[in-house]
Amino acid sequence: LEGKPAPEPAKTSKKGEKKENKADEDKFVLEKAEMGNVVTRFPPEASGFMHIGHAKAALTNHLLAEKYKGRMIFRFDDTNPKKEDAAYEKAIEEDSKTLGLKYDRVTYTSDRFEEMLVLCEKMIKIGKAYCDDTETDLMREQRGEGIESKCRNQTIEQNLKMWEAMKTGAAQGTVVRAKISVDDDNKCLRDPVMYRVVIQHHVKCGDKYKVFPTYDFACPIMDSLDGVTHALRTSEYNDRNPQYYWICEALGLRKPHIQDFSRLNMEFTVMSKRKLTKFVDDGLVTGWDDPRMPTVKGLLRRGLKLSAIEKFIRSQGMSKANNFQEWAQLWHINGREIDPEVGSQCRRYTCIAKDASVPVTLSGEGLPGVEQRKKLLHKKNPELGDKMFTYGPKVLLEEEDMVLISDGEEVTLMDWGNVIIGKADRSADGKHVKSADAKLHLDGNFKKTKQKLTWIADTDNNKVPIELREFEHIIT
Repeated sequence: LEGKPAPEPAKTSKKGEKKENKADEDKFVLEKAEMGNVVTRFPPEASGFMHIGHAKAALTNHLLAEKYKGRMIFRFDDTNPKKEDAAYEKAIEEDSKTLGLKYDRVTYTSDRFEEMLVLCEKMIKIGKAYCDDTETDLMREQRGEGIESKCRNQTIEQNLKMWEAMKTGAAQGTVVRAKISVDDDNKCLRDPVMYRVVIQHHVKCGDKYKVFPTYDFACPIMDSLDGVTHALRTSEYNDRNPQYYWICEALGLRKPHIQDFSRLNMEFTVMSKRKLTKFVDDGLVTGWDDPRMPTVKGLLRRGLKLSAIEKFIRSQGMSKANNFQEWAQLWHINGREIDPEVGSQCRRYTCIAKDASVPVTLSGEGLPGVEQRKKLLHKKNPELGDKMFTYGPKVLLEEEDMVLISDGEEVTLMDWGNVIIGKADRSADGKHVKSADAKLHLDGNFKKTKQKLTWIADTDNNKVPIELREFEHIIT
């Protein structure tokens, strides 16, 4: 694993004040934060396994609460009984512990279902909400076109009667809508749904309730009543922020401060739990912990270090820029965690792809017979000791290297010296090399060669078969 060059020393100003490198800047800064009085929250829905996007949200809340000597609340959003599963809840709790999250307590949105029923009824009574039995598709169409619902101007008595029917489950298809606007430019403010009838067993509440609040209604109530000071939300919620504050104002609740940050998007990756569930259900992967999945379990199984996840998240901070991150960046950070510049404990060995190797016969002055020489297991950490490395008149090179080398070109065999490639047996299209010969030129200057090649001696007693698994993206 080859790391990037070390960063240049921090520059100093004329007054001798140290200027931080960009890599060292603290990118986690809260607006309107008071040291010791910060409360954040992480509200996952137990409808799938935790993926790297959730890990970013969780660690962002955790790291900021820690930085400001505050607290984080871990809250399960269980407002949709059709999606929730106790197995997912358990998996999320396991992943949270694995990530090292520290939180003040675990809560559930359902802990306050009774209070939310009262608050919803309050909004109906003060004329800030109404019941609507408009067919779902028509309601969606009317909201899109800014058309007022036939139910919008019902009397409070009519709305309360429909509300009572909803609570018994008799009025399926009826919803409670906030009375905000019919045609606001921000469509999230066009009388959003606050409550709906759902006849479904709830993991925690059983069959007690027939109506459930939407996330958009429940979230500001939970944040306010739980004492959350900073509601950290990904930027996809921007249009919903005015709705969040409207609900707080309508109910006379304290308004937490909303601060946005960018959602994590990774190249060649979907983060939708619905789509990831389909991958699992359709057998495209072996399970939620498949090493190709972006889940915490999958990435850890693939070899990702926890410290690398945190450094990757820290590098993004509270940026609002929405762009696709490259997996190569994350795996580079992971490589540096596994094999750091100083103090690495990684023992280094050399391997060549068996089915894509080219036998090369050497000749020339200084050519040894088959012999073994001591080499350090890691050049930068002699304390790891030595290994025996085999040299000989026949070597194996990578075919992908050989197709780039011309006959007569001088190249460097790593940790040995230069050779001049002679005649190579190539395919007509030049894409494959069957074999080649080369002449040792140990006095050659390795600084002048373009190709520095990995190699192993081609003998029977020095080759150990290994299995290397490479994982492609699920989608391309």
